[in-house]
Amino acid sequence: MDFDFSEDHKLLQKTVRDFARVEVAPHARKWDEEERFPKEIVPKLAALGLLGIRIPTEYGGSGMDTTSYAICVEEIAKVDGSLALTVASHNGLGTGHILSFGSEAQKQKYLPKAAAGEWLAAWALTEPGSGSDSAGLATTAKRQGDNWVINGTKMFITQGSVGGFCVVLARTAGDVPKQRGISAFVVEHGTKGFSASKHLEKLGCRSSDTCELTFEDVVVPDSARVGEENAGFTDTMKILDRGRISIAAMALGLGYGALEAAIQYAKDRKQFGKAIGEFQAIQWMLADSRVELDAARLLTYRAAALADAGKRYSLEASMAKLYASEAASRACNRSLQVHGGYGYTREFPVERHLRDAKICEIGEGTSEVQRMVIAKHLFA
Repeated sequence: MDFDFSEDHKLLQKTVRDFARVEVAPHARKWDEEERFPKEIVPKLAALGLLGIRIPTEYGGSGMDTTSYAICVEEIAKVDGSLALTVASHNGLGTGHILSFGSEAQKQKYLPKAAAGEWLAAWALTEPGSGSDSAGLATTAKRQGDNWVINGTKMFITQGSVGGFCVVLARTAGDVPKQRGISAFVVEHGTKGFSASKHLEKLGCRSSDTCELTFEDVVVPDSARVGEENAGFTDTMKILDRGRISIAAMALGLGYGALEAAIQYAKDRKQFGKAIGEFQAIQWMLADSRVELDAARLLTYRAAALADAGKRYSLEASMAKLYASEAASRACNRSLQVHGGYGYTREFPVERHLRDAKICEIGEGTSEVQRMVIAKHLFA
């Protein structure tokens, strides 16, 4: 199931795979059942360079490329979707926004702490009333002299309560088309009026911290603005393109992890006097999963390669995210079916993989949104 990576990428893959199996896999079920963010793993992630994957070395990061980013997320997702989501969102969204559009002062302040695990990053776009229509956000930031006053509510925010800082999107102009009146601001936890107002109970990725955030007259200086005023939505779309590659990689990891578990179970489980893996019905389910996941992998790493080459990859990222997320859900569902009644219990990890995989069809743009993006390119 290995891709034709460079030697450096293969070494990274093995390193992260070994880390995930030793440091993460033995605890993933417990973390999920407790619905608790595992703060104790953060220093270990930082020590391995997994919290500064794309952050340049001059800011204390690992300075890796997008392909490396995808490899890291995929390998962690094979054993724990929650932690993979943490790594993906921290690197791609909160820190990614500052890395791509922040000022030098912002990079100097936030990126070293993010890479070291001192501050996890959150990114606040979605609201209770605006999901797929992300430009329809209602949170406002109004200028008061040299400051901005932010008011509003954000929903489904990863690292919402455990992050050290949050990049929040807010409306800064109301007399222009909605896509042209949005700006981004970095807000540190502990700022007066900024709070995690509700922890969300979820179907899957239950040890990933997900919250509703509230901003009540939160005052930040203009120096906290990330990027050009009223250009935040355009910047956001670019952030989401790369984020879709990471979600595709997360889906791959979950799908392959479930497939590997099903193959082993099919070898061990005996029925009617032989291993169930000898029955054609089982073989065909596993064969379909392998074909679909390998196809999804080609799409995912094609998008990553385009990003690394500095070429446009919006279409390819949407295609990868769409296909990989849906292929992973099918693969996880088949793997649970192979396990039969045992798969429906928590004794085996496939039920958790299936629950975790569903978010890949929703986060970073639903499957329906991806089809809209792809169709837009077709008719451009």
